[in-house]
Amino acid sequence: MTVARRLALLMVAASLGTAIACSKKAPVVQPTAPPPTTTTPIPDTTRPPAPPTPVPEPVVAPPPVVREDPIASASLDDLNRNSPLKPAFFDYNSSELNAEGQKALDEDALVLKRFSTWAITIEGHCDERGTPEYNLALGERRAVAARTYLVSLGIAADRLRIVSYGKEFPFDPGHTEAAFAKNRRAHFVITAK
Repeated sequence: MTVARRLALLMVAASLGTAIACSKKAPVVQPTAPPPTTTTPIPDTTRPPAPPTPVPEPVVAPPPVVREDPIASASLDDLNRNSPLKPAFFDYNSSELNAEGQKALDEDALVLKRFSTWAITIEGHCDERGTPEYNLALGERRAVAARTYLVSLGIAADRLRIVSYGKEFPFDPGHTEAAFAKNRRAHFVITAK
């Protein structure tokens, strides 16, 4: 290979290298977006502002009507005259509470629980048959039976006093079996409120 040829080849290689080097594009740098401009919106003065949201007013309930309890406000005399406590009646010559007597005492226990400050005297009564001594003892057994039943229903025993009158104070002064049935009873007297 001749020198001229080598030289020509060298020149071709140099121009080819220069052409390749020049043909490379410079990297394109993407421009960054400008920062957003913060603008405060200008209020529209042609339109009035919206009214504020109304606050609901609380509904005022009328005060409850306080009705005075006629039983609670009654005097002891009025209470005993129109007693809310029912007597418990007994069978002839018995101090055992029958179903009717228990029902009356169940209702009385509800009243005594409602008025928990009341003190009660339970009077034992009998009809006119029998001796005074026997009837006093029977009247006491009837009063004790009524008190025991009320205590079993949750009434405090210290609120319940007993007394026997035997045949001394009849409900009905008649001398018939109907009158006798009314007189065989445990009767309640409210002694303190």
